[in-house]
Amino acid sequence: MKIVFLVFAFFYLVNNVKGQNVGIGTTTPNAKLHVNGSFKISNGSQGEGKVLTSDAAGLATWKSVSDTGAYYPTVGICCATWMKKNLDVIYYSNGDPIPQVTDAVAWAALTTGAWCYPNNDADSGAVYGKLYNWYAVNDSRGLAPRGWHVPSTIEFASLYACLGGDAGNAGLTMKEKGITHWQSASNNAINMSGFTAIGAGLRNAFGSYVFRTYASFWTSSESAYSIITAIEQYLYFNSSYLGGRNSYKNQGSSIRCVKD
Repeated sequence: MKIVFLVFAFFYLVNNVKGQNVGIGTTTPNAKLHVNGSFKISNGSQGEGKVLTSDAAGLATWKSVSDTGAYYPTVGICCATWMKKNLDVIYYSNGDPIPQVTDAVAWAALTTGAWCYPNNDADSGAVYGKLYNWYAVNDSRGLAPRGWHVPSTIEFASLYACLGGDAGNAGLTMKEKGITHWQSASNNAINMSGFTAIGAGLRNAFGSYVFRTYASFWTSSESAYSIITAIEQYLYFNSSYLGGRNSYKNQGSSIRCVKD
């Protein structure tokens, strides 16, 4: 009740005492609102390690740091800025939660957005990010943090064109070297691009996991092959190839976003 009163008092003073600053805990405020000490803002979604963000209308919500674009290191490849880590959000960009689905049967039946940990392991998720089905990619609430988007097949084509114009060799320039995050050494991978793809694997349409052999990335592009498929790009642990294929929309794959 006290904080509510103070907030109303602040807005009253700002609107009625023109040109003056308001202080809480200080007699010499040097800003429109100067708070000396701690304060609390509660809206039902607060929690440890979260940050307060606002939408275009100024409405604020608490979000995990990973749900903001500032969390992700970036790499510039030709004219595009890519995330250097796999997407790791649990909220759509409007603040609505994305459901986590662990049960294989439930996952296979999905026709709406969901996420899971790679290999169903939270510890792996801390390194490899999360896997999302394509329904989450296509959700109107927005999967990518503000200022980012899920790339199209055209943007992936531009990526490998920039890396020499040969999808058959692009994988070598995109994969992290060594076996720390891959099943085995990755065919002379050099990661020259700085993309740093790692073997987060995928969750297939039946709910089973493949881990450390694939880096599988959804695009925003729906497939012309079938209404139940969309297009993913993938890298394999012992191949230099960056491939594209039609995959069931309820497959779980990683996401690498591109800056708007």
